[in-house]
Amino acid sequence: MMDVSARDDHRLRVGRLPVDRVDVHGALDAIEGLVDRGAGGTVFTPNVDHVVLAEGNEAFRRAYASADLCLADGMPIVWVSHLLGDPLPEKVSGSDLVEPLMERAAARGWRTYLLGGGEGVAEKAEMALRRKHPALRIVGTAAPRIDLTKPKAARRHVVEEIRRCDPDLVLVGFGAPKQELWMYESVDELRPAVLFGVGATLDFIAGTARRAPKWMSRSGLEWLYRLAQEPARMSRRYLLRDPKFLGIVAGDLMDRRFGARTPGGPP
Repeated sequence: MMDVSARDDHRLRVGRLPVDRVDVHGALDAIEGLVDRGAGGTVFTPNVDHVVLAEGNEAFRRAYASADLCLADGMPIVWVSHLLGDPLPEKVSGSDLVEPLMERAAARGWRTYLLGGGEGVAEKAEMALRRKHPALRIVGTAAPRIDLTKPKAARRHVVEEIRRCDPDLVLVGFGAPKQELWMYESVDELRPAVLFGVGATLDFIAGTARRAPKWMSRSGLEWLYRLAQEPARMSRRYLLRDPKFLGIVAGDLMDRRFGARTPGGPP
C-alpha cells in the first residue's frame, strides 16, 4: 500500500501540478489507506484542463499542493510524463476508478456520500450504484448550488448536512476548479471523510451523460467526443483554453533540460 505520508517521493509535476506515480490498484490501495487512517484527505484527478487552469489560479495551485493523492486523468498526462523521462504507470481517471472503488467500499462497509451533478443526478447515480452493489452503504446525496464568490457561511449548510451523515468517502462532482477549491475549503471540517473529486462521473453513472468509447479514451480523444456531445458548453475549454497545455509542456521540457525553474514551483 502506498504510504501517503511520503507522497512527495511518488510524484512528478506537470506544469504546476503534482501527479502521483500509481496505477489503478495503487490508487485504490492509497484511498483505502486514507480511509483506514481516519484523518480524512482529498483525492484530485489532474488533467490537461487542470494544468492550464493552475497557471493563472493561485488558489487552485494551493488546493493541489495540499492534496493527498493526485491521479493522472487522461492519456495526455501520461504521454507527457514519458516525454519528461519520468513515466507514469498508466492513466487513472476518476471515471474509471469509481466503479472498482465502489466495489471496495461495499466490501469494506464504507459509508459513501454522493455530492454534485445537476438536479436529480446524484439520486439517479445512487439507484444505479445500489443495483450494481447491493451492499454499498450510500448515506446521503445532494446537488447544491455552490457559489465560491459568496462568504463561506452561505454554503455552511452543505458541510453540516454531510457531517450529519457521517460518511467515510464523499464523491464530489462539481467540476474544476470549483470541486477542488470546495474540497480544500471543507476537508478539515469533514474529517475523517475522504473527499474524491470525480467531475462528471456522477452524470455518467446516472446515465444523464455518455462517456466516450474506450478506444477514444485510450487514444486521448475523449475531449473530442465530449466536444461533439456538448459543443456550446465545451468549445471554450477545448478549443480556446486547453491548447495552452502545449506551451506549458514545452516549458517543462526546457526546465528539465536547462534547469530554469522547478516545474510546479511558485509563479
